[in-house]
Amino acid sequence: MRSSDGGEERIVYSYRAVFKGFAARLSPDEVKDMEKKEGFIAARPEKTLSLHTTQSPSFLGLNQNTGFWNDSNYGRGVIVGVLDTGIFPEHPSFSDVGMLRPPAKWKGRCEFSTRTCNNKIIGARDLTRSDRSPSPHDDVGHGTHAAGIAAGNFVRGANVFGVANGTAVGIAPLAHLAIYKVCGESCGESPILAGIDAAIEDGVDVLSISIGVPYFNFFQDVIALGAFTAMEKGIFVSCSAGNVGPFTSSLFNQAPWILTVGASTTNRKLRATAVLGNNLQFLGESAYQPKDFRPTMLPLVNAGTLNPNARYCSAQSLNQIDVRGKIVLCELSNSGERSVLLAKGQAVRSAGGAAMILVNNEQFANTTLADTHVLPTTHLGYADGLRIKAYINSTLRPMASILFQGTVFDDNRAPAVAALSLRGPNSISPGILKPDILGPGVNILAAWPTSVENNTNTTSTFNVVSSTSMSCPHLSGVAALLKSAHPDWSPAAIKSAIMTTADVVNRAQRPIEEERFLPASIFATGAGHVNPSRANDPGLVYDIQPNDYIPYLCGLNYTQREIYFIVQRKVNCSETSSIPEAQLNYPSFALTFTPRSTPQIYTRTVTNVGGSNLSYNVEIVPPPGINVRVEPNTLNFTRVNQKLQYRVTFTRLASAGNNTSVQGFLRWTSSRHTVRSPIAVTLE
Repeated sequence: MRSSDGGEERIVYSYRAVFKGFAARLSPDEVKDMEKKEGFIAARPEKTLSLHTTQSPSFLGLNQNTGFWNDSNYGRGVIVGVLDTGIFPEHPSFSDVGMLRPPAKWKGRCEFSTRTCNNKIIGARDLTRSDRSPSPHDDVGHGTHAAGIAAGNFVRGANVFGVANGTAVGIAPLAHLAIYKVCGESCGESPILAGIDAAIEDGVDVLSISIGVPYFNFFQDVIALGAFTAMEKGIFVSCSAGNVGPFTSSLFNQAPWILTVGASTTNRKLRATAVLGNNLQFLGESAYQPKDFRPTMLPLVNAGTLNPNARYCSAQSLNQIDVRGKIVLCELSNSGERSVLLAKGQAVRSAGGAAMILVNNEQFANTTLADTHVLPTTHLGYADGLRIKAYINSTLRPMASILFQGTVFDDNRAPAVAALSLRGPNSISPGILKPDILGPGVNILAAWPTSVENNTNTTSTFNVVSSTSMSCPHLSGVAALLKSAHPDWSPAAIKSAIMTTADVVNRAQRPIEEERFLPASIFATGAGHVNPSRANDPGLVYDIQPNDYIPYLCGLNYTQREIYFIVQRKVNCSETSSIPEAQLNYPSFALTFTPRSTPQIYTRTVTNVGGSNLSYNVEIVPPPGINVRVEPNTLNFTRVNQKLQYRVTFTRLASAGNNTSVQGFLRWTSSRHTVRSPIAVTLE
């Protein structure tokens, strides 16, 4: 369909897999006219969504020629679809050395104009409909980085400016990649739906989507809509939780048929130490560690003291301040995005500064990012920043230097929740605990489409980036490994295996912490931190079939039309027994109690995937103020794939507080397996 004056094509996309519909360029009056036509269901304006590894595989216990990598055959034969900004196919991470040919089921196509796909990148499409000729090439970097994390091949000697050196490899290095370019600098809803639509028809096994914005319901959330159809087709969908943490109830991608992934740290630090004139030292990080920067003492200035408007070192803010040849203290604003951090260094360099000490605000606390800064820099935590400011105020001639110490592996607090990682509870469906899981998302080295340059002779085709956009493809890769090892498992079974085997302690064997070094809330960690090897043998899984979501959706009080948008078929909730949210056979529990609430009773069905003749006993650590009773307290399985049900009764005690959240867990344990389900309770 073209406009009446013969101009541009009006139909942008026609969808076939996610739903029967189309995206079109229409005026408000044309939409009103269309609403009068027979068969019209709904129309709405398009939203814009935001984009959300040499160490992380080994940090996750993945090692060559042994263990889970060996058992899963490195994800061989599985197809991972990546919806993002495209890919740089010439990168060595996407070599097809050791790769099999694409599976016979593959129906995708390759749209590169200057080269063909290979056995690693088996398909690549541009769905952005930009003004230029379609090309899946990545002009941003985000998609190349995400694809490398999920399924990049082995590349020895990877580093950025000589640090983080090692073998870069994705989590599922022998899985195939199918690339769907749906974003440039930002992402529209219609190309995202078109990407999911194409991926379903092409035959992917896993979808990795590091994109999202908050929605108020599932039937308007394009990723939730597309992911539901993908899940029905047996496709596992992994999505990022969002990067505007550490704030609560602002989570992205909250649907229960999606794995929602928060971001954690690893034990690797790219050490850059600030040394003050009084000999105090503060440990920070930076990926840019120039060898020609001598650790001699230089004058130290606090930009915010010299000019309150310059505290964040934004563009031109230092122009009226004399910072020439000095180390400049700059503060983190409300954004920890890489572009914002790099811009601060650019402002310091433009004003003649010699180096920068970047300190966190109170919200970002102790999460430090190792970025490829444009001048010598160290990024420090909030408390260290206060001490440095106090030193500057205590002397007439404050001095400092930065000592670059390369790559160290000394962080026993890892994994910790990154400050940038968004937190629950689930605002759309409070009875479903979100996020589901944590994965590595801080200072992740992976493929990059262009050389990273800093006005030096050092270049690299890898980059270090921090975001839930990085944690999401880690879990996409884990799902690909599990799909390879267990091809008969449903998406819900894979999700359950990941969640119920998660780690809840750090390397020091203490509870996982958040950015303030306090024990992390369940709304920050979800089930905990992914442990791929344990997920390969979970013992029991909480399976959910596509039809099981219909009574759940009816329980959300959606209308028949709203449910139709999600499931793409007519549903009459008056004829379907709706269930409360927490009754969905999910691997976790999320409850809300008022002072007058009666006991809440839910059932769960577990499927034995761990072997025959196994007996499981329940262990309960109830949330404070809540009594938890499980019946029966023993589950006896005689065969594989046998299903058994148990019932849980939650009762609010008189000792329970108000306006607070509490957490606990229940755990089924056999001689070989431990199956843990977290419990989150909101007390109103």
